[in-house]
Amino acid sequence: MQLTEDFNPSRAVKSLLRRSRQGALATLMSGSGDPYCSLVNVASHSDGSPILLISRLAIHTRNLLADARVSLMLDERVEGDPLEGSRIMLSGHAEEITSKREIARQRYLNAHPTAQVFVDFKDFSFFRIRPSGTHLVAGFGRILDLKPEEFLTDLSDADALVEAAQGAVEHMNTDHQEALGLYATRLLGAAAADWRCSGIDPEGIDLQADNRTLRLDFPERVIGPGELRKMLVRLADEARAKT
Repeated sequence: MQLTEDFNPSRAVKSLLRRSRQGALATLMSGSGDPYCSLVNVASHSDGSPILLISRLAIHTRNLLADARVSLMLDERVEGDPLEGSRIMLSGHAEEITSKREIARQRYLNAHPTAQVFVDFKDFSFFRIRPSGTHLVAGFGRILDLKPEEFLTDLSDADALVEAAQGAVEHMNTDHQEALGLYATRLLGAAAADWRCSGIDPEGIDLQADNRTLRLDFPERVIGPGELRKMLVRLADEARAKT
């Protein structure tokens, strides 16, 4: 992440939450209270909070069921020295997703398609981390704490978009692969690849190709399917106009 004068901490945290696919989950050992850390796959909820798909047979799941307090570290996975990349340590409480589980399921499988083979196993459940805050390290002199309202996406007026998002994701991947490639290469400067959409929310669209992930922020917030359609067309037109 480039450290420029217009560095925006909230935007940096939001970007990591949307782009991260793996993280280090810290829980408290049931009984002893000792810290326990494990590698987990993550996806993002519509508001940006992390979604986990974990087995009840795993130690970390037993731990968080006994004590819901958790921490999750996410980083940019930069080449070379990993300490040169931005990273966040998210603290909060993990809760099992029982309401609107299908939305969580769709968003997780968009980010991790290979999880399709075990997503419906009886011992696996979706959990969502409700953040209480995050600690951002984004380079020398750029270390600070943020509150949830500074990095989560407000969904209070966006129910229509949240409900329509999966249909839009599937439509883009089926019928508008060229536009997705243009978003990635001309608007975000990425190399050409088989880019697909892995998520849409009021503030932007997530793109993925192999193990690479990108975040394209919308110029302004969208809260309904009609606004989303216009925004995606507008971005495609802007991309085509770039050389």
